[in-house]
Amino acid sequence: MAAKICTIDFCYENSMVKIVANRNCPEIKLAGLTVGPFDEGNEYEIYFWAAKELAQAGLVHFREEDMMDSTRIKKVNFKEGVQIPGQISDLEGDFYPKLRRYLQDLKAQATQSQQSEKFQEFDRAKQLARDIVNSRLKKIVALAAAPSQGEQVLKKLTIEEKIVYDQLVKIISEWKAKILENGADKQ
Repeated sequence: MAAKICTIDFCYENSMVKIVANRNCPEIKLAGLTVGPFDEGNEYEIYFWAAKELAQAGLVHFREEDMMDSTRIKKVNFKEGVQIPGQISDLEGDFYPKLRRYLQDLKAQATQSQQSEKFQEFDRAKQLARDIVNSRLKKIVALAAAPSQGEQVLKKLTIEEKIVYDQLVKIISEWKAKILENGADKQ
């Protein structure tokens, strides 16, 4: 399962994202890839890994609406909490990769600044992330144990959640089959 999540992260790193140029910049040639030229204030679409490097260099920034932040995590947590039992809310397909990177960034900022406020912000975000994961995981377990789910429900699961769901369905089905054999296959 860890390998599958690494693969999902690799795909996210190589996905296209929208960025905004902070200033004019000439064309930049990388190993087999050319980005730019950039005109200040204009929006462009480039690979996430390249955008991250350009953002660290101060040449571009990610669009606010594409970034993970504490407000967004709180909204997801609230939305998940108000769902009726057995219902699971929609999540963006890249929610977990964005969440992981946001938590990593917060932790790095807290460690670098050594400010108690940053550590508190990181702790709050991590707790909200845990709450979201735990809430969704409970619902995924319930869905996996129930009779076959329709596509409508499964569409609401992220790739990571679908992996867990599929494994749980297999485990639960095998367990139920073994339990309900009525001792026919004693060992």
